[in-house]
This record gives sequence, C-alpha cells and structure tokens, in this order.
Amino acid sequence: MQKMLSLLSRVLQGSAQKPVTAARVIVASRSYADFASEATFDIKKCDVHKLEEAPPTTAVLTREQGLQYYRTMQIIRRMELKSDQLYKQKIIRGFCHLYDGQEACCVGLESAINPTDHLITAYRAHGYTYTRGVSVKEILAELTGRRGGCAKGKGGSMHMYAKNFYGGNGIVGAQVPLGAGIALACKYFGKNEICLSLYGDGAANQGQIFETYNMAALWKLPCIFICENNRYGMGTSVERAAASTDYYKRGDYIPGLRVDGMDVLCVREATKFAADHCRSGKGPILMELQTYRYHGHSMSDPGVSYRTREEIQEVRSKSDPITLLKDRMLNNNLSSVEELKEIDVEVRKEIEEAAQFATTDPEPPLEELGYHIYHNEPTFEVRGANPWIKYKSVS
Repeated sequence: MQKMLSLLSRVLQGSAQKPVTAARVIVASRSYADFASEATFDIKKCDVHKLEEAPPTTAVLTREQGLQYYRTMQIIRRMELKSDQLYKQKIIRGFCHLYDGQEACCVGLESAINPTDHLITAYRAHGYTYTRGVSVKEILAELTGRRGGCAKGKGGSMHMYAKNFYGGNGIVGAQVPLGAGIALACKYFGKNEICLSLYGDGAANQGQIFETYNMAALWKLPCIFICENNRYGMGTSVERAAASTDYYKRGDYIPGLRVDGMDVLCVREATKFAADHCRSGKGPILMELQTYRYHGHSMSDPGVSYRTREEIQEVRSKSDPITLLKDRMLNNNLSSVEELKEIDVEVRKEIEEAAQFATTDPEPPLEELGYHIYHNEPTFEVRGANPWIKYKSVS
C-alpha cells in the first residue's frame, strides 16, 4: 500500500507535464481485485399478453459484461454521430437513418441470442450491422459508397448484410414476412435456431405483418417479432397513427411482451425469455421495445417539427441507455470513472480511424456495376442503359 501511495504521489507531481500518462497510471494502480465481479439489479417488470409467466424482474451483470455492453453502445453512438457529421459534409449521400438513442435494443438482443441465430430488420440498421459482427470501418465505408464497405459500396445505409444478418431493408414492413421465411427454414431443417424479425411502430399497421402473424402461429415458427416503438413513425406520433398503441398485443393469439427498450438488461432478460419460448416449440412471440431516437426519422428530418427540443432533452437526461448502464456500474463498483473514460478515448480513436478509411478508400469502378447479382453462379452479361452497353456480372 505504501509503495502504491508513493507511486501515485510521483505521478501526480508530474501530471502537469504528462496528463494522459498520469491518468493511465492511476487506472493501472487500481487492481482488478478492487472491483466487484458482478452485481444484481432490479429491472422494470414487463407487461405480458397471453403468458402465464414473465421475464425476471432482477438481472445479474458481471463486470466483463458491463464493460462489453458499455463499449459496444459507445461505439454505436459515436459511429452514428460521425455519420451525421459525414452526411452534413455531403460525403454520405442519399437515405440515412441513424440509431443513436436506441443502442440498448440491439446490444440487449444480441447478448441474449446465439451467433447462429438469425436477424432481419428495417432500414435503421447500423447498430444491428455492428452487433452482428461487421466492423465500424466496413459500415462507414458502405455509407460513403466505397469498395471496402460491407456490401462493396453498393448498398449504402439501408442495405448492409453479414452472416445470419439479412439487412437492412428499404421497403417498410417487407422484412417481417422474410423473417418468418427464415424461421420456417430453421424449423424445416430441424435446427435449434430462431429468427428475430424487427420492425418499427410506423410499420406495425401494415397488412403484411398480420398475414405473417397468422402463418407463423399456424406453423409454430421459431420467430420473435420485435416492434421497436420509438414513439414516432416518421413525423407522426403513435397516438395519432394507431387506434391501439399496445403493440405487444397486436398478435392477438400470439403471446407478447412490452419491454423497457432503454435498459440493456431489461432487453436482454426479455429476449432470453422469448428465445426460450421459441426454442421450446411453442411458436412465435411478440416483443415491443419502448425506445426513443435522438435524431429525426432520417437525415432529411430535423426532428423538432413534431416534438419539442425539451422532450428530446428530457429523455436524454432521464432515460439514456448508456448513462443508465454507466451509473449502475459506477454505483456498484463494477468499474471506475477513469476506466470508462479510457474506453471512451479508445472508441473515439477507432471511429476516427474508420472515418479516415471511409473517406480515402476508392469507390467501386463502373465495370463492377453488374457484379454480385447472384451468389455462386457463372459469369453472364447484363444490359446497360441501352443495348450496346454490356456489363459482366461476377458472383
């Protein structure tokens, strides 16, 4: 102990000349043994529909999990803020729907399923693309239309893919029946896998979703239908768009859960419960995640014409998912302010390096315009804008 105090004294004396080094030594001086290995938290009770049991109202968080969730949510937050900056600089063009504010949803869901499980979502897809395994560098390069993007620069914001991740879909609600089809494949091939099929409150009134509910219930498909209710479908509040805002009850004959989508632990425990329901052969289940987006619907929407700045600020100050997790970890000795600040510095550096790549990587050449139409097919010709222009399509 005396040696530690002596070391800290020397570090603090030289802190004016070397502030970064000093901070790191102070963090290093606190051994991992000083932190608790885990803590138990009370979480909000889920509302249930046609269920005799419910997800637990307590959750255990280990120190390792907490640090992982914190880093992942910070990366998604910083990635989206960088995307906002690049869009305003006209480096990112076209449609761009940002996910900041909703990070607890994608991180909580991913922490409760297996990498071999499947996920399909709508066009607000950057967070899910990252949690499904795509690097920040590949996501930002896809947003800027570069060859190093996860879809070779051809998909952009709404069309990113990874193993067992099917996008990123630009047509409102169209991904829901596709998700049921993936769940049908899981059942047909006898795999112990499930599909998470996500949509927003704006898509929740579409007829194709109710048709999908019917088929999924008839065939007992292992599908979790998840409505990310961020309270506004484009610029229309849920109260003005839906006669019933109890989205978790919309399945009628399908069981449902309403979950606090701003709490990563609440989302995790509810998803574990829903996944167990599907894997046990009981068929589909609905989840409504009550969440909030900080940006507008897309980058063309300032987001303050149908809601007040005060409303946004109130959610940020009272319900921010990153702040909630941070406070829990600090108040229960799972981490320290210095350690979390170090993570913040590392995250910012990773985002800046990814942005540098995304703005310097070359765009795909014109001759590759017809590439990747099919997977694992022989090369063939694709007609261009007129019969005399031909492109080769390579799988």
